[in-house]
Amino acid sequence: MHESSLARQILSAVLARAGRERAIAVRSVRGWIAETEALSAESVGFHFAALAAGTVAAGARLEIEVRRIDARCLACTATYRPDHHLVLCPACGSTDGELLDDTGIGIDAIEISVEDLA
Repeated sequence: MHESSLARQILSAVLARAGRERAIAVRSVRGWIAETEALSAESVGFHFAALAAGTVAAGARLEIEVRRIDARCLACTATYRPDHHLVLCPACGSTDGELLDDTGIGIDAIEISVEDLA
């Protein structure tokens, strides 16, 4: 159910933005999930759609890109793709590594429609 709580957080941020902009509808939300989160973008989208029903975000497209995350070993400087949150260097076995990209989930853009007051 981690995807459900993330979808709820995304919807909350989207609705807050829509409220500030006096939106009458949210058309789309574009964002990303780091692959290290081991989440299903499809599942997040399913939960988002269900939670958005009855709000200005009902029917909005949720476009989630899964981003690759690399790590660098601080012991041998090898660059590799970590498995989930496990930063284990395949070259030397060290667990002393750093992630080179953003982790988590983020929103890049929200497309809204506003009422024309003119």
